[in-house]
Amino acid sequence: MRTFGKWLGRILLALLVAAVIIGLWKREEIERLLAVNSLFSEEKIVHNFSHMDGAFLSTPVPRGDGLTTELPYGPETELPPEVDTWIDARDVTALVVLKDGAIVYENYFRGTGPEDRRISWSVAKSYLSALVGILLEEGEIASLDDPVTKYAPALRGSAYDGASLRNVLHMASGVTFDEDYLDYDSDINRMGRVVALGGKLDDFTAGISDSFVAPGAQWQYVSIDTHVIGMVVRGATGRNIPDLLSEKIIAPLGLEHAPYYITDGAGTAFVLGGLNMTTRDYARFGQMFAQGGEWNGKQIVPEDWVAASTKPTAPTAEGKIGYGYQWWVPVGAAEGEYMARGIYGQYIYIDTAKGVVIATNAADRKFREAGVSDQNIEIFRKIAASVSDSE
Repeated sequence: MRTFGKWLGRILLALLVAAVIIGLWKREEIERLLAVNSLFSEEKIVHNFSHMDGAFLSTPVPRGDGLTTELPYGPETELPPEVDTWIDARDVTALVVLKDGAIVYENYFRGTGPEDRRISWSVAKSYLSALVGILLEEGEIASLDDPVTKYAPALRGSAYDGASLRNVLHMASGVTFDEDYLDYDSDINRMGRVVALGGKLDDFTAGISDSFVAPGAQWQYVSIDTHVIGMVVRGATGRNIPDLLSEKIIAPLGLEHAPYYITDGAGTAFVLGGLNMTTRDYARFGQMFAQGGEWNGKQIVPEDWVAASTKPTAPTAEGKIGYGYQWWVPVGAAEGEYMARGIYGQYIYIDTAKGVVIATNAADRKFREAGVSDQNIEIFRKIAASVSDSE
């Protein structure tokens, strides 16, 4: 009996030692997974959205050696009274309003500040679209109608085989992908765990095998389409996206602080939603688009791409919100009115005719409730009208 007891004790000790070793070996992955599981919790979401590099692997996007291009301050503008109610209801953490390139309103909430580098979520998609426009002009990408497999051969045999770059820019790939953020087992949440645990998004994407419609036939918002755009960009140039974005867009804009991307385990940027920067710097990007892609006398993004990418050319349902090449176009939009939009209330709203750019970040856990998106657009339009009328 004593022999058995000693034997059992040794087994338990060995198992305990093994558990400790495995725990130490996988500690970072376990910590990231725990962070992801509490990423959107009510008590942590505001802090997390300004400190995403504490929960995920990340890589800097160099801001370059140039001087910061300061955004000038214009006359401070009093916004409509309903904006305060909206800020509280939507858990807004930052709001920056530009009129003709000058800051006329800037404020931060929920204990955050102007130097916080905030998660963009799907606002990042519009940055990648701008990069595609530059690479098209430079001839690195030959045509929007090239099949994605021309530049990303790993996708041959996947659900993306047969889709064009235009299809994925339009969110019209036809692939089956569950984007339900509230379902733990959805594709979007499985993808998030791949990132958290140091997996490879290229492998995850190449493993998608099901389609529900032919490419180009129907609009269906699936964020994984944007990762495919990233694969195309990397395949066409042989370079990583943080360096490309830095060279082509970030450095010329003269940002205040170096942004960073969340990455997967292979160091591949999470281009569909992992870009982090200050709210003023998001506004700076929006202002460059409002100016037709020009900044400080230099054409950064081709003017014709700014126009083409922000028109509602995707096959969305009639009467519903429009979509261009990774940009949203509100229902009833005036000419030159469009926006970048991310979950939980991240926006860059642009009204070119009024000369207004609005950048806002939030931690709105109710962002999916009926009417919230329409309410946000209504507020942006009221702000734009108010700022324009105050001149």
